[in-house]
Amino acid sequence: MTDVREVICHPFGRRVLWFFAGLGAAGAGAAVVRLAYGGPDVVLGVGLLLVPVGGWALYRATARVRADAYGVHSWTLLRRRSVRWGDIADLRVRLKYANTPRVQDTRGVSLLLRDGRKLLLPLPRSWSYDDSDFDAKLDAFRVLHRLHGTPESDHVPVVSYRTAGRGWAGSLALCVLLLGGAGLAAWSVPSTASGERAWRSATPCTTGTPAAERDECLTTLTAVIARTDATWSRNKSSWLYFVDGRPMDRLAVSSDGAKMFRTGDSVELTVWRGEVREVVGEHHVYRLHVPASGEPAVVAAVCLLAAGYPAARVLLRLRGRRLPDDEVLPSALPFAGALVGTALWLLPLGYLHPTTLLTDPVAITWAAAGSTASLAFLVWAWRATRVRTPGEIDVTGVAGVIGVTEEAVGFAEEEADEEYDVFLAARFLESTDYNPYGFGTHVVLGGGPLAVTPHPGPGRFAAKPVPVERLVVKEVRRVRGGDGDTVPSGWHIAELDDAGAPVRLAAAPDDLTRILRELASGRTPANAGCPDA
Repeated sequence: MTDVREVICHPFGRRVLWFFAGLGAAGAGAAVVRLAYGGPDVVLGVGLLLVPVGGWALYRATARVRADAYGVHSWTLLRRRSVRWGDIADLRVRLKYANTPRVQDTRGVSLLLRDGRKLLLPLPRSWSYDDSDFDAKLDAFRVLHRLHGTPESDHVPVVSYRTAGRGWAGSLALCVLLLGGAGLAAWSVPSTASGERAWRSATPCTTGTPAAERDECLTTLTAVIARTDATWSRNKSSWLYFVDGRPMDRLAVSSDGAKMFRTGDSVELTVWRGEVREVVGEHHVYRLHVPASGEPAVVAAVCLLAAGYPAARVLLRLRGRRLPDDEVLPSALPFAGALVGTALWLLPLGYLHPTTLLTDPVAITWAAAGSTASLAFLVWAWRATRVRTPGEIDVTGVAGVIGVTEEAVGFAEEEADEEYDVFLAARFLESTDYNPYGFGTHVVLGGGPLAVTPHPGPGRFAAKPVPVERLVVKEVRRVRGGDGDTVPSGWHIAELDDAGAPVRLAAAPDDLTRILRELASGRTPANAGCPDA
């Protein structure tokens, strides 16, 4: 594709987009007419609903991108921009995850400028990994960049939610929001505790109780239930209706509370602070919920722990800020495990001792022991999420193995005596004759030739031997965004040459080193310990 001179990108389905833009304009007109001259409210509702849809469709329909010998030019409804090839450091694929049954990811092209800024082009866009039109336009962009600029990467960097180049502003905002919720819930603990103590210490009102203090004592009223209305949904209130509307028309209760009573039942209502707190019948007693001080404390603890996960994601991105933008960061799941372990002791402590955390000896001991365990969890999570860079692999050559180190040969000789198979979780990411349709999930070695299997053993059922004499190790690197979401972030990737075809092998660092040593030795049960030269 060295003869590419110009690439023009138009939105897919322009006629459909213009149709929805027209609907939006019609909806705006109908809403204006409805406000000016009156009419059914449904016209106003439909018109206001079509306006944002039409605006989005108009924005998408008017988008256009063109790349030529000068640079990249983009047009949208609100802005026009041109960037010279000399100002573009790299072309990237921006991958946005979409949690829908049919659409897995949305791909777009992003420009990395020399000054560090990043520009996402409105086009081209793709909603599939097998979009040949998107791939062709991306290849044409890269050809023009190589002809008229100086790309920094020899591959296509893919930036996704797993990579170091993705921003962390969203995680930081979520963390701050959850911390605000935790602070608000913690602020309400003292007032809730005060109300709980007042309810427990409240006594019945007497004739000598002053009118100003009657809200703090218990007033008993009699009533007769006219009917009950019990709903099936727990999210909707059920009701008790009273005869002659005395002392009130109806009282909101739970579904179970409404089922306790029958029409004609005589009940006593206990009123405190202007609200009915108890309904006492001949056979049943229903108490309305009085918030305990431990409840907002638990809510505060849950919000605080929930804020820890986006905080861990921000920490990992700051920790990996020196990594290339397309390298996958370690998963934050170890920190999530530490937070779950913290919840096991913090939530019961907050519920049982919401106001005595610093005064009760039992609470202090409980908090000290739990904090020590959480600190150990966090240290483990910090170590588990460290960035492991691939070590030097002293394996070079073509069509076989040349320059095998003595350590690798010795390792191969030690394993030559093994008569059992060892199954290692590893995957060849390309479909090959020994990995058709990417069926392999494990690599087996030890008791026979190196082979790919779709299972973790035992036995070599459906195993396909790996042609070690064809494979040459080119480099070992960390996982990139273009390797796909199925590769764990803690694995490494070995770039191999399979008789001129590039092949990628993914596995955990230690397992990958062991497999590469097996490849380096180039051995079979017949020539174990005798690597080819």
